[in-house]
Amino acid sequence: MSSDIPPDLLKRFARRQRANAVQAETILWRALRDRRCDGAKFRRQTPIGDFIVDFVCFERRLVGEADGPSHASAEQQAKDEERDAWLGGQGFRILRLPNELVIASPAIAVERIRAALANPAASSSKGRR
Repeated sequence: MSSDIPPDLLKRFARRQRANAVQAETILWRALRDRRCDGAKFRRQTPIGDFIVDFVCFERRLVGEADGPSHASAEQQAKDEERDAWLGGQGFRILRLPNELVIASPAIAVERIRAALANPAASSSKGRR
């Protein structure tokens, strides 16, 4: 994939998204930052290619996405599938967690992340279905 978006612009978008995180992202970040989740180093709102991912652990090639209501539309799901396919082609696994799950039960969300970290051969999880 050739980048159509200048890297500086992507970095500015990522910075803005970090500053305006939704509730589910804030909850997950508290659990993931500072290697709090099984010693894995996560970064948030990080550009990869032309995309900005919610969370990524480069060491274990895991991308975590907190999906809100906008991801329920057929159009957005098609975009997500294209994005996930590209990220998968770069060697990343994608774990999608519905915002409702993260907010209602952060412990279950973190346990799913731990399971994904522990099983690098596992396939991507769509989480929202």
